[in-house]
Amino acid sequence: MSKAETVDWLDWKRLPLLTRYDSEASLIQMCDRLLEEAAQQADASHYIQQFLPQLATELSCQWCTLIERTPEWETRFEFGRNTAGGFPAALCNEALDRGAGGLCADEKRDDWSFLAAPLGDLCPGTILLVGGRDLTADSLSNVIVVARVLGYALSIVEKREKNLRRISRLETTLHIASSFSSARETQPLLELIAKEATRLLECERSSIFIWDQEHKQVVACPALGVEGNTLRLPDDVGIVGDVIRTGKTIRVDDAYNDSRFDPSVDKSSGFRTHNLLCVPLRNNVGEMIGAFEVMNKEKGKADFNDDDAQSLEELGVQAATALENTRELEQLSRSRDQLTEQVKQKVQVIGKSSAITALRSTIERLAGTDLPVLILGESGTGKEVVSQSLHYQGPRANTPFVAVNCAALTETLLESELFGHEKGAFTDAHETRAGKFELAEGGTLFLDEIGDMSLGGQAKLLRVLEQKVITRVGGSETIPINVRVVAATNAKLADAVHDKKFREDLYYRLSVVTLDLPPLRERPEDVILLAEFFLAQFCEQANRRVLKFSAEAKKRLQAHLWPGNVRELRNLMERVAFLCASDRVEVEDLAFILSPSRDSVVDMSSDLSLKEASRRFQQEYIRRTIKRVGGNMSETAKCLGLHRSNLYRKMGQLGMHEANDAQEIDD
Repeated sequence: MSKAETVDWLDWKRLPLLTRYDSEASLIQMCDRLLEEAAQQADASHYIQQFLPQLATELSCQWCTLIERTPEWETRFEFGRNTAGGFPAALCNEALDRGAGGLCADEKRDDWSFLAAPLGDLCPGTILLVGGRDLTADSLSNVIVVARVLGYALSIVEKREKNLRRISRLETTLHIASSFSSARETQPLLELIAKEATRLLECERSSIFIWDQEHKQVVACPALGVEGNTLRLPDDVGIVGDVIRTGKTIRVDDAYNDSRFDPSVDKSSGFRTHNLLCVPLRNNVGEMIGAFEVMNKEKGKADFNDDDAQSLEELGVQAATALENTRELEQLSRSRDQLTEQVKQKVQVIGKSSAITALRSTIERLAGTDLPVLILGESGTGKEVVSQSLHYQGPRANTPFVAVNCAALTETLLESELFGHEKGAFTDAHETRAGKFELAEGGTLFLDEIGDMSLGGQAKLLRVLEQKVITRVGGSETIPINVRVVAATNAKLADAVHDKKFREDLYYRLSVVTLDLPPLRERPEDVILLAEFFLAQFCEQANRRVLKFSAEAKKRLQAHLWPGNVRELRNLMERVAFLCASDRVEVEDLAFILSPSRDSVVDMSSDLSLKEASRRFQQEYIRRTIKRVGGNMSETAKCLGLHRSNLYRKMGQLGMHEANDAQEIDD
């Protein structure tokens, strides 16, 4: 490096000013330590107590103190002993008013003097006051320098202390807010908010006042000490009323000396309010929904301050959001429960026949399990109603019930429908879509007409049932599922298995429990019960009084074969409810659907002789009459216009074994 490029270096510690051994160098070093330590400290009290002895040594005084005018003079920190015993209030007042340092001798002791200097604008109202012997005007400049540096240092420490306290409160507020998400009901949430507010702000009690604008009231929750833990008050009185009206925070240091304070709450609860802080409560769109109040700062603590107000406002934002969310959740839960109850009412298994009574009992036992169920029965017998009953009577009642008609879908479409697909999996897959298994997560998937599923679809379904995972079409990720599967078919699956049209392993996987639904023609005693049930539902939809059946209409309903089973009966009752002209259902009202020409009692083959067809007709007609009257043979004979002995004779001639059974019972 050339001489022209030579650089002289000098660091802070080697400054000539600081290497001297005189009072000025010592004073500068002292001020340096004050500022350096201030950047590390977060406790003003500890910081001042640490440095006051050093200040006393540096200023060669016997006593030093920091005092603040508020408006009386109060000692904040002190070191040493004031042997003079006096306090130069005039000197301190004038030093503060002038913004300058001053010196005065003690009136009682000639060898004792006081020096006072303000800490500056960063610590307004605060004075550094020192006292001792042999203090002179030469010492005043040092006191002024130290006071000014101490003012800067103390403001740094107090700001750091305030910021750390603020961070700590924000962290606590965030932690508290996260706990709000666990509440599912409003009242427990309000109690949790009140408890956490008292802990955060170190006070005795807290209340949230919800604004009921419609009734012009505020509802205090929780209102401790009040019967029912809830208190209603007018929304235009007291401090809470002012906060709701103005939207501004109110802080009161002496409640009973504030004209806005309403003591009626204290009278109701037996509580005594000393000081309080009340902030507005707003929802997530800024609308006023109430007020948030804390009372009585704990003993030994100062009154509520601006930091407390800010913390309570921030907690109030979280509380208001949690309240809104909880209210919406409660409303959704109520709506879900109402819908579930409505569905339950509509999916009742109606009937008093032995087959239906046994079926209801089986459903009750199966509903609480996750066993696969296979429902067999003719079209229209109510297989989906039974599957819904299994769902809504069990622990999955508040979870989804999803039905899929397997007969309506091709193998390719069925796979996409059941398992979902990824975007671009095939030509029309413009977006990712969840399948029925995912939509039914936690609930029940009803696979109707399972007998019509292709062999390829059966293989994929079997894999899902065994592994309890699915993979969307076009995807590779496996998705675990928790779904109860209920299947149904009107086909004879056992025959389909024998003919290799249905997989045997899938059949046994689905048919852990099998429910066989009897056709409606085999349970005529249930016809009227079902008809009245459906008619009542449809009359409600038609906004008319529930219709009644005439005796002849009931007989006509029971005499019909119901080839469409319960579905046919339901459709008929829907037409009757909307089209019947009177308040009573007569035979004529049923004629358009139950015409004699359509109502053959038995399915006759075209190659039967007249004698054989007549015999079968009579057999079936007698059997249906016996069921209709509940097995009472005397009543059956009466309905058929026969004597009971003649009825037994006729049944014997027709080869009906019921004749022997009935005679044994009568005997």
